[in-house]
This record gives sequence, C-alpha cells and structure tokens, in this order.
Amino acid sequence: MRKFASLAVLALGLTGAGCYHAIIDTGLPAGGQTIEQPWAMSFVAGLIPPPVLETASRCPNGVSKVETQHSFLNALVAAVTFSIITPMDIRVTCAARRGAMAPTVPAPISGGPEALTRALRTAIERSAALSQPIYVQITE
Repeated sequence: MRKFASLAVLALGLTGAGCYHAIIDTGLPAGGQTIEQPWAMSFVAGLIPPPVLETASRCPNGVSKVETQHSFLNALVAAVTFSIITPMDIRVTCAARRGAMAPTVPAPISGGPEALTRALRTAIERSAALSQPIYVQITE
C-alpha cells in the first residue's frame, strides 16, 4: 500500500509539473519564418534563464509571436534533477513585411493657423479611417 501511495504522489507531481505553455503576441502579422530552439537550458527552476535568442538579423521586420513551452519531457528532466536543470522549448515567429510608410498629409505653412488646423483635422480623420498612423509633413 505504501508503494502505491508513493507512486501516486510521484505521478501527481510529474503531471502537475509538466506542459507549461506561454504565448506573447506583439500584434504584428505573422510571416513565414520561424526560429526554434528546442531544449533551451535554464537552471534553478528558471531563475537562470536560457541564453538570449538573437532574432534581429533573422527577423528584419520584427517579431510577431514568441512561444515558450515546457513539454512533458522537459518537466521530466526538471523533476529528475530536482529543478536544477529546467529546459524549455522556444519558438519565435517573425513578422511579415510591412507595407510602405503611411501616407503623409501636406500642411502648408502659408495660410495661417486655420490652414494648419484643417490639415491636422484631415490627418486625424484619415488616420481613423485607415486605422493606422498618418504622418503630417509641413512643407514650405
């Protein structure tokens, strides 16, 4: 009976320690390239994180999503080593290429403050209609 209780506690500990999954979504549209680092080693229950995954050169348009996961095998290694070694799987999804820079609204300096106010109001309306920022360029 005592062996059964020990096995039950061990099984409960292993199932409770596994399969952690976190997703960070930046809001950028996903591109086709992903960067994966399986078995990224962290130590002391994650207090010492895995090495930084350099994505700037491989994702020139930025990062769309970052996923970290502790699979069952990762949790098993952590349990066997008493969380001294706590590996995780990391997957980074690069962002898709963004379109050209948002349109500009010329705001003439001549014409006084009323002309500038009209141009800014037009920029605000276009920004709301397009759901993106509008850059106002003041020209002479």
